[in-house]
Amino acid sequence: MVLAAVAALFLGGYYLLWAPQRDSLVVYCAHDSIYADQILKEFERQTGISVAVRYDTEATKSLGLVELLLQEKAHPRCDVFWNNEVLGTLQLADEGLLLPYRGSGYDRIPAAFKDPDGRWAGFAARLRLWIVNTNRLAPTEAAIQQASSGDLDRMAIAKPLYGTTRTQYTILWKLWGRDKLLAWDRDRRARHLREVDGNSMVKDLVSAGVCDLGWTDTDDFYEAHDDAKPVAMLPVRLDNGATICIPNTVAILRGARHLTGAQKLADFLLSEKCEMALAAAKSRQIPLGPVEATRLPEDVKQLQRWAAAGVPLGDLGAASAECLAWLKSEPRE
Repeated sequence: MVLAAVAALFLGGYYLLWAPQRDSLVVYCAHDSIYADQILKEFERQTGISVAVRYDTEATKSLGLVELLLQEKAHPRCDVFWNNEVLGTLQLADEGLLLPYRGSGYDRIPAAFKDPDGRWAGFAARLRLWIVNTNRLAPTEAAIQQASSGDLDRMAIAKPLYGTTRTQYTILWKLWGRDKLLAWDRDRRARHLREVDGNSMVKDLVSAGVCDLGWTDTDDFYEAHDDAKPVAMLPVRLDNGATICIPNTVAILRGARHLTGAQKLADFLLSEKCEMALAAAKSRQIPLGPVEATRLPEDVKQLQRWAAAGVPLGDLGAASAECLAWLKSEPRE
């Protein structure tokens, strides 16, 4: 309780130091600023709307923007939330913080990647991948299956309490149920699976040959690929063959003070132009709506084919809360 209170005071004090101009559209953004800044500046240029953006920071990473938005529920400061995943967005929707909006951008996104009530929509996705060190292991499903069947001290994943690994565990919770997931998880840890601090560390361990394989996301994989590391990728697939495609999400906050601007930004982020810009970035984010295929980088065309088999994510709200409660209670080294 004391630690929670101290954290809340720190977070509140930190954000009080940030005071955007009253006429600026306020955006809370969890996506990497190196990519998001370019998109938001282009929106400003095209519309003349001033944007004040609040990024997640290392100092508040354990609390995050979702927790901040929950704290601000009674007195919202944010107009638009650009999240880099979906579970936190689902939580905000369940808490009644998000305002439905079905604009031109919403209409072009497939149903599997948006809320049917219009409270959020996905765009510019990442895939969950196997990353394999090709000096250590053949990048084939058969080789991965064999390497996963014995001792796992040369396999790494990010700790599942956070990020896209948590999304992957939540999907398994929904598909398998509690008992099967717990047994599977405990078996893998008993076989010395390495759990590390983030997908980037998984990428580094596999790139260096410390581990043979692991789970990561497309953006981390391409960092290693572009650095000419000996790595290859295959999509993580569920029992039914579906892939795990995790979009950015955009949502308008209930009580937004700049509603017209918020709607314009939502449509902009969900547009073909925005998705193409993020596809061309080093992170190779995957367009979810229709785009001009001839203009897509070849890398992204392959990812897009895998993403077409993505499991729907909009009904994970209950599973997310249940799985997170278990992860918090489960002793993990």
